[in-house]
Amino acid sequence: MKLFGSSGIRGEFNKDITPELVFKIGQAVGNLYDEAVVGWDARTTSPLLAKSAVSGLLYAGSNAYVAGMVTTPTLASAAKDLKAGIMITASHNPPTDNGVKLWNPDGSSFGSRQMEEVEELLFRERIPTAAWNQVGKLQTIDWATERHASRIAEQIGDLNAKVVVDCGNGASSVITPYLLRKLGCEVTTLNAHPDGSFPGRSSEPTKENTQLLAKCVVETGADIGIAHDGDGDRTVAVDEKGNFADGDALMPLLCKLEGKTKVVVPINATMAVDKYLDGVDVVRCKVGDVFVSEKIKEVNADFGGEPSGTWVFPRSFLCPDGIFAAARLVQIVQERPLSERLAEIPRFSVIRERVPLDPARRDDAMLRIGEGLKALDPNELSDMDGYRVVFHNGWILLRPSGTEPKLKIVIEGDTKEDAEALYQKAMSVVKGVLG
Repeated sequence: MKLFGSSGIRGEFNKDITPELVFKIGQAVGNLYDEAVVGWDARTTSPLLAKSAVSGLLYAGSNAYVAGMVTTPTLASAAKDLKAGIMITASHNPPTDNGVKLWNPDGSSFGSRQMEEVEELLFRERIPTAAWNQVGKLQTIDWATERHASRIAEQIGDLNAKVVVDCGNGASSVITPYLLRKLGCEVTTLNAHPDGSFPGRSSEPTKENTQLLAKCVVETGADIGIAHDGDGDRTVAVDEKGNFADGDALMPLLCKLEGKTKVVVPINATMAVDKYLDGVDVVRCKVGDVFVSEKIKEVNADFGGEPSGTWVFPRSFLCPDGIFAAARLVQIVQERPLSERLAEIPRFSVIRERVPLDPARRDDAMLRIGEGLKALDPNELSDMDGYRVVFHNGWILLRPSGTEPKLKIVIEGDTKEDAEALYQKAMSVVKGVLG
């Protein structure tokens, strides 16, 4: 049985994610590393689960450092100074969910092999424990947020911009407004009090969920609006005219500005990246920030990102860092308005959808879906992560989700009509297999 997906473990609290499971994860990590830092997001269940992880570490004889409520990139930044990190978060999922993600000192999340090592320990009848005089030591640290902010400030330098930040009642409330003010910005905040029920908006920063941000940017005459998800590893933006800039818009821009020789994007990334970049190699990988980080290390890339709004700046470290991204975007718009930059990027028509996929039928269903897509006679076919097929007017991606029992469908066409035609092709295959 496989527990870890492309974004750690996530699920409904007390059903998929229990204190007992998180305790065992702490034990497993404690058997592999003699020290680890633990942090958590603003969810109401996160402190409880964090204590379970800490107890597991101590029981295994590993020293536990407690960072408190922090963003995921802050926790990963703290792991730089230790051996490993355990973050309690479900990222952008609803407040009923929670999860666990594990981090390395270089800022990358645990790779496939490391997750297999943790799972092997989890499924043992008994995980090794420490004797009474060998249990780990517990220490609370108060430097994680300040150290993360200082590391970003050293690389970005002084700023002078008017910014609206929508923290979504998440963990970024304690760092992004502080950092931008520290750098010299005039900052207006929205939903900047941590609250695990996410009363201001859903924790996923979509166009629909950021209407108030867009309105506030225009009304205050701000240079840019920034929006985070619940744990601060995602960042999207609103330009000075109130137009929403999602991952598909920001990815080509950031790839061009950060990429010198090579960038990494997943197979669900817009083809605008290939068309907008000049003289920079675009390397594609499986979907998931763990795979983006792994590929960045493998090919020594300058930058990597995902359409979800996760951005990896290896010049800083290998964790998707929404806080660094926020500061970098402000730096960019000081030089030239975001609306002008985005107007130069080619845009295509995108359709995204999810349909239920029975885990018991998953492997057989995907084989049949692959056969169905091959029968469409595409120009290219990749089975790197699900199936991606390329046609003269766009592409289709059908892949199982790494965090829920669903099939993800992504279509991108040169025009709206092309995307709709490709969608019909994709759905004919999906319905033929799943009914």
